[in-house]
Amino acid sequence: MKLRSFLPLVSTLSVFVASCGDAATGENPPATSPEETPFTVETVASFDEPWAMDFDKATGVLVVTEQDGTMRYRTPDGKIGTIAGVPEVDYGGQGGLGDFIFAPGQTSPTFDRRTVYLSWAEAGSGNTRGAAVGKANLVCSAQMDCRLEDLKVIWRQQPKVTGRGHYSHRLTFSPDGQFLFISSGERQKQEPAQDLSNTLGTVVRLLPDGTPAPGNPFADKGSPSDQIWSYGHRNVLGLAFSPDGRLWDLEHGPAGGDEINLLEPGKNYGWPLVSDGDHYDGRPIARHSTRPDLAAPAISWNPVIAPGDFIFYTGSEFPAWKDQALIASFSVPGLVRVSIDGSKGIEEARYPLDNRIREIDQGPDGAIWLLEDGPAPGSGHLLKLVPKKTAN
Repeated sequence: MKLRSFLPLVSTLSVFVASCGDAATGENPPATSPEETPFTVETVASFDEPWAMDFDKATGVLVVTEQDGTMRYRTPDGKIGTIAGVPEVDYGGQGGLGDFIFAPGQTSPTFDRRTVYLSWAEAGSGNTRGAAVGKANLVCSAQMDCRLEDLKVIWRQQPKVTGRGHYSHRLTFSPDGQFLFISSGERQKQEPAQDLSNTLGTVVRLLPDGTPAPGNPFADKGSPSDQIWSYGHRNVLGLAFSPDGRLWDLEHGPAGGDEINLLEPGKNYGWPLVSDGDHYDGRPIARHSTRPDLAAPAISWNPVIAPGDFIFYTGSEFPAWKDQALIASFSVPGLVRVSIDGSKGIEEARYPLDNRIREIDQGPDGAIWLLEDGPAPGSGHLLKLVPKKTAN
């Protein structure tokens, strides 16, 4: 694990918005002029290759993972600390320290002990590797002295394979807190996503201790099929429940074909049999429309938006965005806003920013926070969207 200095920055810049390309509905979202952009962006802090973040809802403490294996936290008054006890990660390519979430239902007003979940790329034998998920206690003996204790690996991708891509390893809990969902990428191997005897290219549903959840659709097939909720996925970098309690994913396509899917138990989402994109070498892939027996996306993009993560916004600072999906994008780069109509998505607007956006989260007070991607030390930033004041 590398330790680097933290470089705080505070600045405010305006964000300009360009008109959008074709949405998956075949319509062009309305162009938004800079004067209509509803926010400015405050640059709050600097990080090294930030990948994920999550807020402790009771205290407002924010934890940020950095891909090289460092985990940091920010207190509401702006102090930055480093969390000790992070597991060794296989750092390289798309691998390293991944997602982080607080277990639901923790309401103590003192940030001294929390149950947390984290994911990372783990080395195996023979130049193989795979995603792992751990459960731990985050213990703070003082405000700036925090560490992970009693870390236990509760889930691993099966099998470990060569390469350093498509781990996915996003984490989310069901709204009732009973089930842990994990996205498991197909590790750039493609065909395993159609094979229920492994967990590559799947979304799995577990109990909080990592055991397969009762009632999973392939429970009668034994392990590891009994973990699988849905399959036929490529590289799922977003998992989120909408306000009505439905689970959605955000998925990287190949050359084209990024998509949002409504995830339902036992369904096959088609990769690599179908996609709304093609292989990087130009070889065509059959489109979703040719296979009505496979689950089609709610919305897809070609050209890509290169998504990072997404949320369903439930705050009050941007009332026009209520209950809509806000997507962190690499290729815009910036934000993409999508409304949901039943099982379909409709792109509403794009908000270009200066650099790639890896992660998005909503704070306990309803504010929107972003992690700006950056490979050089200190080049990734924590950003906050600040609503523009309307003239009286």
